[in-house]
Amino acid sequence: QVQLVESGGGSVQSGGSLRLSCAASGYTYRGYCMGWFRQAPGKEREGVASIGSDGSTRYADSVKGRFTISQDNAKNTLYLQMNSLKPEDTAMYYCAASITYGSGDYCIRSQYHYNYWGQGTQVTVSS
Repeated sequence: QVQLVESGGGSVQSGGSLRLSCAASGYTYRGYCMGWFRQAPGKEREGVASIGSDGSTRYADSVKGRFTISQDNAKNTLYLQMNSLKPEDTAMYYCAASITYGSGDYCIRSQYHYNYWGQGTQVTVSS
């Protein structure tokens, strides 16, 4: 049984930083799509960052230069370093794992490319 458990969310002021972690169990990474998505109230879930099968990373335009996705395969953990946070980054953040291969662009394009989801961790940025 695959479980993804996010941690690291919280409340910060604009300009602050947070590091989200996603610990996976029951899942073996074999170059599949891995990603972070977020959903704000009243909005659709959107891709924030992804790692493709070739190791390429992709970011939503709104977070480029501020967020960094990384993974530690030895620890089976996915990370999202978020710097220079803005109020518009406020959302529930979800990590996602796939059993699908794809480029970074493919992996960030749609939540439907993913098979497993964490429960989410709330990020709130105040101005």
